[in-house]
Amino acid sequence: ALKDKLLNENLTHPDIFEPIVTRNRKMLSLFKYTEAIAPSPEPVLITGETGVGKELIAHAVHTASGRKGPFISVNIAGLDDEHFSDTLFGHRKGSFTGAASHRDGLVAKAAGGTLFLDEIGNLDAASQIKLLRLLQEGEYYPLGSDIPQKADVRILAATNVDVGNVRNHGEFRRDLFYRLQTHQITLPPLRERKDDLPILIDHFFKKSSDRLGKILPTYPKELLSVLNCYAFPGNIRELEAMIFDEVSKNDKSTISITGFKDRVLGSVAGCVDTSPPQDMTKILEAMDTLPTIKEIREALVAETMKRSQNNQTIAARLLGISQPALSKWLKAHA
Repeated sequence: ALKDKLLNENLTHPDIFEPIVTRNRKMLSLFKYTEAIAPSPEPVLITGETGVGKELIAHAVHTASGRKGPFISVNIAGLDDEHFSDTLFGHRKGSFTGAASHRDGLVAKAAGGTLFLDEIGNLDAASQIKLLRLLQEGEYYPLGSDIPQKADVRILAATNVDVGNVRNHGEFRRDLFYRLQTHQITLPPLRERKDDLPILIDHFFKKSSDRLGKILPTYPKELLSVLNCYAFPGNIRELEAMIFDEVSKNDKSTISITGFKDRVLGSVAGCVDTSPPQDMTKILEAMDTLPTIKEIREALVAETMKRSQNNQTIAARLLGISQPALSKWLKAHA
């Protein structure tokens, strides 16, 4: 079934993914995988950096699953074991001070549906054991009860930390990790899907204008070049917040690019990538024949112009030279 889904070029239910704005091929492949695993009752581990849209994918899994129960989301970061147990499993009257009546937990409230656990990588050790029992045995104990309750819920979990690395350091149970990742969806960061920038920019300008009750402003073509060189450590959420802030301050028919430039070109996140820089010595050592300084200069300028979409102001900042100096060099080597 998985093979049939992945080899089929078209999505069965494309409307399920409408809230996710993309035309990126990797994202579309993930949509196919999502449709393929959606009917499975097994857990899904959704990973990716903050702001990439993990909860949107979780909603898509639930919708495509056909489960009739509700989709319930809870962020479990910072919950100690008692709060985790009470939140998920509920309690019986008198089980602790203040427990004046019986209360169902989210597992019971999500019966027949999906329970989405966000920030699973921060779950403490005692709570990990209880979650593992829920996944393996399909049962749980409300606080104050010694009678197990049967669960009818699909578990989706998400994290922006490397759970595999946390597992190797003994902070996350191996058996729970392997149980959670029966199916796994890893969402790419925005810097790896820059082809989505034009449609995301248009989408968030319209969304922010509608929400603020303002006329949709136009923006200069240079905006795409400015944002294209930025690494977006906060991903889609950061882009949305950036555009929302600029639209809220704008009172003209055309939006100013100054605020975007100040954010992007003045950011320590810099342009292009947030990953650690490669050791240039190792790169050179791997070369059989060393390039000349002229060849390195030409290749560096060409790559910078490509990444800045031929915007000389941005390219000059990336190269650490003045715009007139770059312009003179380009004319001399045209």
